Amino acid sequence: MNDFFDALETRSPAEREAAQIAALPAQVAHAKASTAAYAELLRDIDPASVNTREALARLPVTRKHELLERQKASRAAGGDAFGGFSAVVRGPQMQRLFASPGPIYEPEGTARDYWRTGRALFAAGFRAGDLVHNSFSYHMTPGAFILEAGALAVGCTVFPAGTGQTEQQLQAMAELRPDAYTGTPSFLRILLEKARETGTNIASLTKASVGGEACPPSLTAWFAEQGVAVYQTYATADLGLVAYETAARQGLVLEEGVIVEIVRPGTGDPVPEGEVGELVVTTLNPTYPLIRFGTGDLSAILPGSCPTGRTAPRIKGWMGRADQTTKIKGMFVHPSQVAEIVRRFPEVKKARLVVSGEMANDQMCLQVETTEVADGLREKIESAIRDVTKLRGDVQVVRPGSLPNDGKVIEDARSYQ
Repeated sequence: MNDFFDALETRSPAEREAAQIAALPAQVAHAKASTAAYAELLRDIDPASVNTREALARLPVTRKHELLERQKASRAAGGDAFGGFSAVVRGPQMQRLFASPGPIYEPEGTARDYWRTGRALFAAGFRAGDLVHNSFSYHMTPGAFILEAGALAVGCTVFPAGTGQTEQQLQAMAELRPDAYTGTPSFLRILLEKARETGTNIASLTKASVGGEACPPSLTAWFAEQGVAVYQTYATADLGLVAYETAARQGLVLEEGVIVEIVRPGTGDPVPEGEVGELVVTTLNPTYPLIRFGTGDLSAILPGSCPTGRTAPRIKGWMGRADQTTKIKGMFVHPSQVAEIVRRFPEVKKARLVVSGEMANDQMCLQVETTEVADGLREKIESAIRDVTKLRGDVQVVRPGSLPNDGKVIEDARSYQ
């Protein structure tokens, strides 16, 4: 049995990097020429110059809330429902369009396995001839279609179960005997517990690809005790598959059709390998050519490659949200404001704003990592805090490497007792 979905998974890291970077200028040119949003966002950018990761890192990051704001503004003006980000319009090039919470609207192109999830399902043990019980929602949102397309690409047959109606789903599972499940881990647990309670035989189910919510190791272990090998799939409606779990159970392997950066929250600046930051993704999808799309999710690059033989980089998985906007003394303070303060002082390598105190008595202290403590540095940083945030804050100088590697730029340590 072939252990890999295709030959792309075992390319040398250098070959993969060269191929992805070589594709960048054409994708940037396509996005700029084919979408109104990127025509504006990249108006001063020569696509041919975006031929290195360093050049990519100089492009603006578009975060999900900005995508939503652009879509809302466009719709209010009677314009494009996609906010100018889709490279195709309704018709033969767009077979479906979906609505995610917001609402944010996403197009689906006509490519086979449009979201590229076949690779994740294959790594989870799905094979041609398997029957897949798909419990993601088929209503308005794309979740069910994302996984269904991948299952079909592998050669599976799909039962479109959708959400809810636990008893009916169990009946179908008992009678159809599916091999695999796709859906949220929480609903899979409900199905397994209900089957045990009612004596329903669903022992045919031995593997699953889950997503949409966290699945900690303790829950994965519980599923294994029930005879189901569960693997996590990290995909979004905007980007398709980003990363997936393998039998090694060591982080998530990055998908072949995306270029991933980890940046300091509130900025577009890449962090050193291993440091936690926001996951920013550039997709090579021509239908929806998102360039430096900020997911808002925190993660970090793992060293080395997957023991299964897949050579793409790996991430640790989902480690929280990057949007740490905090209200202090009635004013919102954003991670981007902390980044602006740090930019004014080249000697500061990293910073963390700690908010403490009790309710109605907020205090904030900016902890900064630096080896150079020039006369008046603290006072200058305190002045910058006032200038940027319009609030007063203290400054604490700490040794390099002493701040936690958890991706937090703003830590809310206040007591609400």
